[in-house]
Amino acid sequence: MSTTLRSAVDWVEGRLEIIEQTLLPTRLEVVTLASTEQVIDAIQRLAVRGAPAIGVCGAFGVVVGLDEAAPESLDDARAMLDDLVDRIGNARPTAVNLAWAVHRLRDATLGADSAAALRSLALAEALVIQAEDIAACDAMGRHGADELADRHRIMTHCNTGRLATAGRGTALGVVYTKAERGHPVEVFACETRPLLQGARLTAWELVDAGLPVTLLADGAGAALLGTGRIDAVITGADRIAGNGDSANKIGTRAHAIAAAREGVPFYIVAPLSTFDPDLASGDEIEIEFRADDEVRRFRTEASAPPGVATWNAAFDVTPAELIAGIITEVGVLRPPFTESIAAAFAR
Repeated sequence: MSTTLRSAVDWVEGRLEIIEQTLLPTRLEVVTLASTEQVIDAIQRLAVRGAPAIGVCGAFGVVVGLDEAAPESLDDARAMLDDLVDRIGNARPTAVNLAWAVHRLRDATLGADSAAALRSLALAEALVIQAEDIAACDAMGRHGADELADRHRIMTHCNTGRLATAGRGTALGVVYTKAERGHPVEVFACETRPLLQGARLTAWELVDAGLPVTLLADGAGAALLGTGRIDAVITGADRIAGNGDSANKIGTRAHAIAAAREGVPFYIVAPLSTFDPDLASGDEIEIEFRADDEVRRFRTEASAPPGVATWNAAFDVTPAELIAGIITEVGVLRPPFTESIAAAFAR
């Protein structure tokens, strides 16, 4: 579908490569992350972003760190691995995929009998995590297209496509699948303050794919929903509690509230790796707060008086009662989510 967009994160000939997303939409550039510090920096400043993508990046980042340190003994390799899991896994606190991926990588190396074997097992598991995310994106696209077969005008928030995953995306993956099936589809993308992932990334990605997209300010979402022009709202998520409460990019909760007021169904699209069933509710999700200047400035330009106080939460939590369904790779989970989520993991 896209003629220019390659994978947001990939392992190419022994190197970890990402699309440098802070340069979009003006420049598409692929960069190599060759050190642990570069991996952590890329994750923290959103050069690579999207819960599934940073999980894959974190997994490959552990391998980068092992190559950088080049431990000779198995004991040294295990100590280095523990350090990398801690440092990379805590680079961003809300998106559970990151910690999930690096801990899974460590578990996969428990049978290693040498430093070289540990590195080999770590890389093999990172490649499996990448392949699983690609497959999950395809499956979510199919389930979502089935669920939304008669809903063609879609509003979304932040970026949930090829730039946010190793595959075709979560919420936007549904859009791509609908388009491939010949469904008429039109996306209304909220700009997503303060870093404009909807404007810089989603709108750019859909234009690149040749799909119709209309950009709107975050504050216009409720008004647009009130016009009756929107058939469904679909977004991704960064962490989903055991009761279905879902953390996503700040502003999502407002769209869900407005959608409920207007009778428009609101869906989350996320793989099972984004769930944290040990959390009873969204009240237990740690919310990341980011730098003041993300609100006070945009790139090099001031957008507010210097030094003005800010409240820059990166995420908010949409209560489960506002969610019509959670589209996953194993199907559409429906209320009561405590039961459907438990059943999904029991499989």
